[in-house]
Amino acid sequence: MPTPTKGPRLGGSSAHQRHILANLATALFEHGKITTTEAKARRLRPFAERLITFAKRGDLQARREVLTVVTDKGVVHTLFTEIGPSFAARDGGYTRITKVGPRKGDNAPLAVIELVQEEATASPRRRRARRAQPAAAPARPARAAEEAATAEDTAAAEEAVAAEDTAAEDTAAADDTAAAEDSAAEVTAEDTAVADEAADDEAAADEAVEDGAAEDEAAAEDTAGEPMAAGTAEGDAAEDDAEDDGK
Repeated sequence: MPTPTKGPRLGGSSAHQRHILANLATALFEHGKITTTEAKARRLRPFAERLITFAKRGDLQARREVLTVVTDKGVVHTLFTEIGPSFAARDGGYTRITKVGPRKGDNAPLAVIELVQEEATASPRRRRARRAQPAAAPARPARAAEEAATAEDTAAAEEAVAAEDTAAEDTAAADDTAAAEDSAAEVTAEDTAVADEAADDEAAADEAVEDGAAEDEAAAEDTAGEPMAAGTAEGDAAEDDAEDDGK
């Protein structure tokens, strides 16, 4: 079921409206233009343009669709042989509505609806021209000052970061030096302890050698005293014998 149009119907019923539009379309195709009220012209415009679209197709099925609305075969023949081919280069907008003022008697607004007679010409495609790039405007003093301040802040931040990196490197180097010194001190202490132990061993060996020499001297003295005592005893015995002989 077709969607009903907005607003009041033309005539008393929908069937009456269909007949009114069919008669108006027949008169429009026969005469090329008609004068009617604005309301009827606005309702007729899409109705008539749909029939012209069928006429542009030109096949038998389209002719039968138009004959269900326009019963005059002569008008249908004119529509398919003259009107339809004349709009072959136009994609739409086959009719034009022009207001002509109020009607005498009831003061109803009238309008003229007519078929567009001008041939449609394919307009060249407009290419959008490229806009010229505006020249760079000189920087404002305030903007230049802001940029300079930003550059100074960036340089100061970079210097601070570099100083922190240098301080960290110095601290790491100092830590490495302290660790090396501690290692050297530990090695020196170990060497000193080894040297002290070696000196103690040498002293003990010297003392042992001195003790052995002293013992040897004492033994030698004891050995030398014993023969002297034996010789003394023998001498005394010889002297005693000599004295006995003298007597």
